[in-house]
Amino acid sequence: MNKTIGVAAHVDAGKTTLIEQILYNTNTIKEAGRVDKKSSFLDYHDIEKKRGITVFSEEAHVKYKNSTLHIIDTPGHIDFSSELERSIQVLDCCIIVISAASGVTSHTKTIWRLLQKHNIPTLFFINKLDIIGTDYVKVFEDIKNNLTDNLIPITKPKYKDINFDTISCVLCQNDNKDELLEQLANVDDNILDKFLNEIPIKADELNDSIKKLVNNCSSFPVFCGVGLRNIGVNEILDFIDEYISTKYEANKKFSGFVYKIRYDENYQKLTYIKVISGKIKVKDTLEHKSINETPIDKINQIRIYNGNNFKQVNELYAGEYGAIPGLNSSYVGECFGDCMVSENSLTPTLKSKVVFDEKYNYNEIYKIFRILTDEDPLLNVAWIKELNEIHVNIMGTIQLEILKDVIAERFKVEVNFEKPEVIYMETILDETSAIGHFEPYKHFAEVTLKITPSKINSGISFSSSCHVDILPLRWQKMVERVIPYACKKGVLTGSELTDIEIELTDGKHSIKHTSSGDFKEATFRAVRKAIEQTESILLEPYYSFSITVQNELSGKIMTDITTMCGSFEAPTCNKDKTTIVGNVPVSEFIDYPSKLLSLTKGNAILNSSFSGYGICHNSKEIIEKIGYDSKADKEFTSHSIYCANGKSFSVE
Repeated sequence: MNKTIGVAAHVDAGKTTLIEQILYNTNTIKEAGRVDKKSSFLDYHDIEKKRGITVFSEEAHVKYKNSTLHIIDTPGHIDFSSELERSIQVLDCCIIVISAASGVTSHTKTIWRLLQKHNIPTLFFINKLDIIGTDYVKVFEDIKNNLTDNLIPITKPKYKDINFDTISCVLCQNDNKDELLEQLANVDDNILDKFLNEIPIKADELNDSIKKLVNNCSSFPVFCGVGLRNIGVNEILDFIDEYISTKYEANKKFSGFVYKIRYDENYQKLTYIKVISGKIKVKDTLEHKSINETPIDKINQIRIYNGNNFKQVNELYAGEYGAIPGLNSSYVGECFGDCMVSENSLTPTLKSKVVFDEKYNYNEIYKIFRILTDEDPLLNVAWIKELNEIHVNIMGTIQLEILKDVIAERFKVEVNFEKPEVIYMETILDETSAIGHFEPYKHFAEVTLKITPSKINSGISFSSSCHVDILPLRWQKMVERVIPYACKKGVLTGSELTDIEIELTDGKHSIKHTSSGDFKEATFRAVRKAIEQTESILLEPYYSFSITVQNELSGKIMTDITTMCGSFEAPTCNKDKTTIVGNVPVSEFIDYPSKLLSLTKGNAILNSSFSGYGICHNSKEIIEKIGYDSKADKEFTSHSIYCANGKSFSVE
C-alpha cells in the first residue's frame, strides 16, 4: 500500500535525524547521516549543509513490511512554511517531531494548524528524552494544552534512576493499557460502553478503534524516544504500517495535482505530480487550464527522486508521485481530472526590493525571479517598470538570506535586498456593483459583478447567479479564473484586495466576436469600477506573540507593546517569570526581537507568528507615503470600451 508520510518540526527538534534512522532501518542507506557532519541523505543542498537546516522539501522512498512509504522531509524554519504547506497537501500522514528540551513552539503550532486545515492524520514524536532535565510528562501536557487533548499514548519512556533508558510500547503489553482505554473511551462510544461495564475489549476491537480514530483525525498517537540513538523509531514505522490507511482508487480515471516545481541544473522545468486516482504514463498528454488558452503537454519522461538521485519509470499509479520534465505550462496547485486542492492559508507579510550590480540588466534578474516564483508562488515577483524596481514577497528575513545564497549558487549572480517592508492589503466597507464592458472592433464581452465585504481574513470568494442560458458556463468559468488577477490592486495604495465576496449577476457575449481575452478585460473593468464606487479601507498584517521575561521587566514590555499599537491579555506569572500574550502590527514589531534581546540580555523567550490582517493603525500616513494614483493606472482601469460605427471609444 502506498503511503506518503511527512516529517515536520521546529528547528533543532531532530526531524532530519529521525528521517535518517527511518532510511537506515529500512535498508535504504547503509549508515545514518548526521546534520552536524553534513551527511544527511535529504539535506544535500550546499545551502542546507552550510546552515544545518532543511530549506527544501525532498523525497525518499522506502519499503517497510506491507507498505511502500514515500517520505517527505519538510523545512523546519518558519520562513519556509509555504514550502511546508505545499508538501502537506500530498500527505497521508504526518509525524510532528517535538524536542523534549523545547516543547511546543510557535512553529509547532503553525504546523499543527496547517495539518488540521488539510485534515491530515498526525503522529507526535517526543524526541531527545536523553537530555538531562527533560520531562516527558511535561511535554505531553504541553501538547495537550497547546494543540489537542485527544492524544493516544503509544510509547512511553523508561528510566534507570533518573536517566532515560529506553521505551515501552503500550500496545505490546498489558500494563499501562488503562490510560489508553480511557483515552479511546473519550472519543469512541463502543469502547466507552464496554469500558464502563467492565466488558473485556478484544485486541481487534482496540486496533479497529485506533485505526478509525487516527485516520479520521479524531485522535493523535504520541510516541517518544531518542532519534539519534535509534530509540523509538521502529515503533513509529510499525504503527504507520498497521494503522495508517489510504483510499487511492487505481481503477478510476486519472486525477492528480502539482504540488512542487523545480528547475534542474540545466534550467529544465520539473513538475512534481501526486496521482490521486488512476495512473499516468509516458506518452500521455496533460491538458492545462489558463486564462486565455488550454495548452497541452506530452509526457516524455517520468522520474522518481530518492534524495538527489532519480530513476525513470514508465507509469505513476494512484498514491505515487514523481517529477515530469518539460511540462512548461504547469504551475503549483494545478489540478488534473476530478481533483480538488485547498488554497494555501499562509500569506507573506513582508516584501523587499532586489538590489543588483549595473552589469546585469533588469530582464536577466527578472527572469531569475520568475523561475524562483514558479517554484514558490508566494514570492510573487513584481517588476514595477515605472520605478524600475523588482520586488519579492517574503515570509521573513532568513528567507532573504537563503534567496541570496540560492541565486549565487544556482545562477552565479550576486544580489542583495533592501530592508523588508510590510505588505498591505485593501478591502471594502459596503456592498457595491458595476458593469465592465469591453467592445473594441470585432471584440465583445460584458460582465456585471456584485461585490460584498466578507469577514476578516476570509480572502476572496466567487459565486454566480447568472443563468447559463444568459452567459454560457464556458464564459462564466473564464470570469471566475480571472477574478484573482483582477483583485491584484485596490484603489488606496495599489495593494491586493481581500475579504470580499464577488457574485457574477449578469453577462453578455457574442457568438461571432467574443474571445476569452475579452472576458478578462471586462472582468478587470467591472471589479475596478465597483471598488471605485464604495469606500475602501487599508489592512495590515499582525503577529500574535508570547513573551516571557523576568517579573521586573514585564512593565517595560507592556509599555513597549502599547507604544507599538499592540494589545495583550492579562499577564500570567510563574515564580520569577511573567508571560505576556497578544497581537501587534508587523510594521511595528519587525525590529523588536533585537531590542528585546538587548533589553533582557538574551534571557527572554519570544514566540511570534502571523495571525492575520486587521485594520491599519496608521492608514492615512501609509496611503500618503505610497502615493498611489489609481486613476493613472492604465493596467487597472475602470473605463469600459464601446464601439459605434466601427470605432471604439472609452466611457468612464
